[in-house]
Amino acid sequence: MKFIHTSDWHIGRQLHNQSLLDDQRHVLAQIIELAKAHQVDAIVVAGDIYDRSVPPANAVALLDDVLNQVVNELGIPAILIAGNHDGHERLAFASRQMLSSGLHIIGPLSDTVRPIKLTSASGDALFYPLPYVEPATVGHVLDCDVSSHEEAMATLLEQVTEHDSQGLPKVVISHCFLDGGSESDSERPLSIGGADKIAPQLFNDFSYTALGHLHGPQYKGQPYIRYSGSILKYSFSEQHQHKSVTLVELDEVGEVNIELLPLTPLRDVRIIEGELAQLLADGVNDPQRDDYLMVRLSDKSAILDAMGKLRTVYPNVLHLERTGLMAQTEQLAIRSDHIKKGELAMFTDFFSQVAGEPMSEEQQQLMAELLDSLHKAEDCQ
Repeated sequence: MKFIHTSDWHIGRQLHNQSLLDDQRHVLAQIIELAKAHQVDAIVVAGDIYDRSVPPANAVALLDDVLNQVVNELGIPAILIAGNHDGHERLAFASRQMLSSGLHIIGPLSDTVRPIKLTSASGDALFYPLPYVEPATVGHVLDCDVSSHEEAMATLLEQVTEHDSQGLPKVVISHCFLDGGSESDSERPLSIGGADKIAPQLFNDFSYTALGHLHGPQYKGQPYIRYSGSILKYSFSEQHQHKSVTLVELDEVGEVNIELLPLTPLRDVRIIEGELAQLLADGVNDPQRDDYLMVRLSDKSAILDAMGKLRTVYPNVLHLERTGLMAQTEQLAIRSDHIKKGELAMFTDFFSQVAGEPMSEEQQQLMAELLDSLHKAEDCQ
């Protein structure tokens, strides 16, 4: 059994108000070509198909086109589960009617984890789809008492463990946050305070676990407990990540072979920094000047329309930071503190000369507060 594991498509996503639909169409076409080239038996998408629960019409149209090519034109079964960004009921619309075509979409959680048996010339396997759900939902649907994501996942996995696969490999598909996973800025937290973290050891007994949610390709605990990562860089914190899909091959006894298949974006997501004049000169001959860029300018002087000047060379500058001015502001704040301390010291000396005795602690505190309020008033003017 050979399949592609991918996740976190986030169709309809924007990066700093820039639509990424064309970029997503570009890499999704690559996934289709990789599925053809490697003659896979299935494509698994482990959640966050869309970027929000009510996706825009053009995002729905893109997903419809991709699934039509995969399932109808290539005849490759596809399994999709809902992630925390997806609207579970909307994603699962007409899913029962599409089963006969080979398209398996699992939206809302049901009281029984229903395995999907896929067959191939090289061997069969059972896939257990576990869409993202809050612990309270698991407790309600399964009529049990769970209070954390880990307890909820353990309860669901009991059904997978107890199910008789008749010797076939078991593949779990889940959208969750494993403890120790490497995060980025573009992932929406599942809960506050670490209560969303799940021990990787819960998945040790399965042949492969196809995970979604974390955007960097990685595995936790065992190499077969794996995040495929997102198909694009969805924040500048991901600039050093290498995006890919995971090619998984299982033999009859569940031994797994894993290969990362790289994806090439239409435009990269990068951070560049330096002085404006140098960046503009470098950009003239930069073959990647159409990339989505965050620019950090080190110039310490004011610049009129810095963004406009940058976009004459780099048309897709999405965010600008004036790190040079920020550093200068910090130095000014430090000098201001020194001046405040000097003023208090000078007045303390003046007071002792005039009064013939040093200032009391209460008088020094009152004077310090007065000086502080005067400086704040100056800052507001």
